[in-house]
Amino acid sequence: MNIVITGTAGFIGFHLTKLLQQQEHLILCIDNINNYYDTQLKYNRLLDIGFKKEDIQEETLIKSHTYPNLLFLKCSIENKHILSYIKNFAPDIIIHLAAQAGVRYSFENPYTYISSNIEAFLNILEYCRFNPVKHLIYASSSSVYGLNKEIPFTESQMVDFPASLYAASKKSNELMAHTYSYLFDIPTTGLRFFTVYGPWGRPDMALFKFTKNILENKPIDVYNHGNMYRDFTYIDDIVKAIALLINKPPQKNNSNKTPAPYQLFNIGNGSPVKLMDFVAAIENELQLKAHINYLPLQPGDVVSTHADTTALYKLLNFKPFTPIQFGIKKFIEWYRWYYKV
Repeated sequence: MNIVITGTAGFIGFHLTKLLQQQEHLILCIDNINNYYDTQLKYNRLLDIGFKKEDIQEETLIKSHTYPNLLFLKCSIENKHILSYIKNFAPDIIIHLAAQAGVRYSFENPYTYISSNIEAFLNILEYCRFNPVKHLIYASSSSVYGLNKEIPFTESQMVDFPASLYAASKKSNELMAHTYSYLFDIPTTGLRFFTVYGPWGRPDMALFKFTKNILENKPIDVYNHGNMYRDFTYIDDIVKAIALLINKPPQKNNSNKTPAPYQLFNIGNGSPVKLMDFVAAIENELQLKAHINYLPLQPGDVVSTHADTTALYKLLNFKPFTPIQFGIKKFIEWYRWYYKV
């Protein structure tokens, strides 16, 4: 099949591309390589799948030096004319992972979330409206549950109280997808990711920051005085679930409350970990003790996340299962190799 993956230089998009290229799909990789975090890390991810930094130019289609079934285009999807490149590629499947990430960053740069997360997604939906695809899969987030206090989080719960603009933008994506699914018969699947971690992860995430600071003998910031729980989900589990979902598009008049070909899934480990236990697992793997700076809960944060993955398992006979001890070990091995520490 022809597959478009947006956000390919990002953490999840990079790992998904590596997995799907093994299945011999023809893949068009798209990313704007923005500077939200270290662009060299993004270029090195791309290099790992055969795209050299010196070859990458704005809106210039290039081929991978390593995998003949991979193409790359550096561009921002909020620019409508980019859709012509997608049309020429004629995808069967679009997996839209490109977005402005980060809860706290949305306090500093709110307009970025509207352009990157809403305007760009509208362009993808408009493309699918006039150029039908077999399946549109897109990234949502566990942050849509916001101030919801019902644990575990299930896809049927109301998500009307987001705690950040990032969360609001992701809920907007879900609403937009439903509208286009209903009006134009576009099969859409939204994925609510829960705290994804693993090798090649994002520098703004807790595992990366904690590992870096502990190795450099610097204090780590622990919010809400450590009284937080997160449903940490290993990257390999995330991309396996996406790969399995490709051939499981929703149907009209499915078991959901809507007749639209529309579905949502939590993708989480289903086993929340207390933040201090997470820190202890990092300390154990590094064989170093963390210096901890305890702080109050930050605006936009929630105390606990916990995914109910019953719906995902019912459809795929698969759910994320990797324990944090294994995932942290793999991340730290990568971190030591990548940074030579």
